[in-house]
Amino acid sequence: MATLSSPTSIYRPYVGRFAPSPSGALHFGSLIAALGSYLRARSQQGKWLIRIEDIDPPREVKGAADDILRTLEAYGFEWDDVPLYQSQRTAAYQAQIDLLLAQDKAYFCQCSRKQIQAMGGVYDGRCHHLPQTQATNVVKSGAVRIVNTTQVQQFDDNLMGHISVDSHFAAEDFIIKRSDGLYAYQLAVVLDDAYQGITEVVRGCDLIEASCRQLSLYQNFGLAAPQWLHLPLACLSQGFKLSKQNHAQAIDTRHPQSSLNAALAFLGQQPVETQGSVAQMLAQAVNQFQLSTIPQQSEILIEP
Repeated sequence: MATLSSPTSIYRPYVGRFAPSPSGALHFGSLIAALGSYLRARSQQGKWLIRIEDIDPPREVKGAADDILRTLEAYGFEWDDVPLYQSQRTAAYQAQIDLLLAQDKAYFCQCSRKQIQAMGGVYDGRCHHLPQTQATNVVKSGAVRIVNTTQVQQFDDNLMGHISVDSHFAAEDFIIKRSDGLYAYQLAVVLDDAYQGITEVVRGCDLIEASCRQLSLYQNFGLAAPQWLHLPLACLSQGFKLSKQNHAQAIDTRHPQSSLNAALAFLGQQPVETQGSVAQMLAQAVNQFQLSTIPQQSEILIEP
């Protein structure tokens, strides 16, 4: 299994990002991710970009993308460049898939979740080795899987330290295009982070294992990988994180000061003065930001 640590020593100006999906309003967990990525980027004198990850229409809420941007503005966040919408990038995703298929670096698969469970929960690559007559029958339908030759199992996280995932998970030929025709998160996020020149991905620990799969794609595509920094998740109970799927309450856009200081406290940062504007609060938070005081744990329980 491969191991990836920090990218090469070639200097790249810092570029960070916040990439919400428009499946609902921003909640406290979203605010932590936005704030953590913003503080990290601005403390490095870097750029901070917004990407709306809108390539899963069944999960999206009408008007949520605009609401997310308005909420970020209400909290004083200022982003560089215009927001990037993944829905405008589908041609790039398909071009990459077409290239992989042509090079026999990806293949079609019609295996169901039930079948994969019978394999032990990890897909065993059987569709890649179908006889030609059977393979032809699945070409126009089913999911597309990457031939995972790189199989990254370990990497170094700038907060959580050395991360290692299960070897079977790391070796799996994972899906890059779903059977319903939608593009998989793993593919889209790698191509978009590379396209936007992201040098460090700051996000929640729920995606820490997925980083190995994304690093496998970076290697496969010959792209420069970013560094990684995974933040603790805000949880109501162990293993139950705040999320839109769990109907987490939207953050207050009329009185953002208390929520900002609560998010700073969650991230182990000092509180800031609430008398000025939210932009002034963020500027003070950037000036006193300390990576070393963020708790090195995957979950933190909060009061409902």
